[in-house]
Amino acid sequence: MSLVVYGAAGVFALSCVVLFRRPGSPVLGTLTVSTCAAILLGALVLVCSAPPTLAAVNDLTGVVNFGAPLTYGMLSAYSCALLVLLVNWRGGPRSRIRRRVLASMAAYALLIAVLVALFTLADAPDERLTDLDTYYANTPFMREMILLYLAGHSAATLVMCAVCVKWGREVTGLLRTGLRLILAGSLLDLVGFQLAKYTAVVARWYGHDVDFLSTTLAPPMASLGALVCSAGFVLPRLLPAAVAQWRGLGDYRRLGPLWALLRFAPTSPKPPASWWRSPRERLQWREVSIHDALLALAPYFDDRVREREREAALRAGRTAHQARLAAEAAMLTDAARRAAAHEEPPADPSTYRLRATQVSGPGALVELARTLGRSPAGAPAREGTVRAAHGWTLAEDEETHVP
Repeated sequence: MSLVVYGAAGVFALSCVVLFRRPGSPVLGTLTVSTCAAILLGALVLVCSAPPTLAAVNDLTGVVNFGAPLTYGMLSAYSCALLVLLVNWRGGPRSRIRRRVLASMAAYALLIAVLVALFTLADAPDERLTDLDTYYANTPFMREMILLYLAGHSAATLVMCAVCVKWGREVTGLLRTGLRLILAGSLLDLVGFQLAKYTAVVARWYGHDVDFLSTTLAPPMASLGALVCSAGFVLPRLLPAAVAQWRGLGDYRRLGPLWALLRFAPTSPKPPASWWRSPRERLQWREVSIHDALLALAPYFDDRVREREREAALRAGRTAHQARLAAEAAMLTDAARRAAAHEEPPADPSTYRLRATQVSGPGALVELARTLGRSPAGAPAREGTVRAAHGWTLAEDEETHVP
């Protein structure tokens, strides 16, 4: 059981790291900080509730069952963090958000203080690592502490369910999916953890023993509910960025044929290589470098090559757009060959502008790269360009070292 709890805590922490490192997000944004705070507190609750952790805390502090108020306090702080996250996520006037956040924090800070006070007043000499709630269900002050932490957690859960149901009617898309996940996780926690705990404790009051509900059923249900709930908070914020990164990686790869043709041309200095650079960052650098190379090759553009290829494409039954792309690919291939071989530019310089330099975003560059990749002359031209560029580099080096 402890492995399950620790595993869930690890998933919590990993999701927090991924969210905090999400490219393009304000690292210290209020929503990011509140999301990470809620997830980290949830992970701490799971870690603190595991029997090995409880035993270690008790031994370290020298106070029998000290892990109980620590865990209950963490759970109360987690409940408060969820409410704060909901308030920040819902948005609204800054003054209203501030009032609600401060009210939630004050209420749960008072709750934690009362929990600690009740534990101090209680007499709980026997260490209980798995069944403390039911073992001390009839013990003065411990009984009140147990009921109070459950009530505080239930209040936050019910508020979350109500907000999710109400807000879910007003939104669509990923936000609605996230709210449904939060609602599902909250219901799992409410039924699988809280109701099980209440039932086991009340049964003890009347002399019955259904401790398995508290010791066997409640912990995994709490872990599952917390994970589903955290997925609801993270998904609407993380999935769009993940999709954008995936598309960026695809565009980066699709620009390969175009970059292979132009990489010999002078471009902006490449940024230092870093393994953590995102696909979007790599794509942006490749876009900038390709545009620089296209600008450098512009004097070698030959309108005759472009017009000849365009007319051939139209005769072959291609659309005007396809013919234009084929013509531009042929002209660009010819220009790259001329530049790499150090030939003279055409006597009549072209003023033509490539479509890829007139349209923002990588879409037009990707279309041009695809056309180059499908062109029968594309591969030989690229190989010739690389060989010519390599020979040109060697020749320059030899000239540099001539005494």
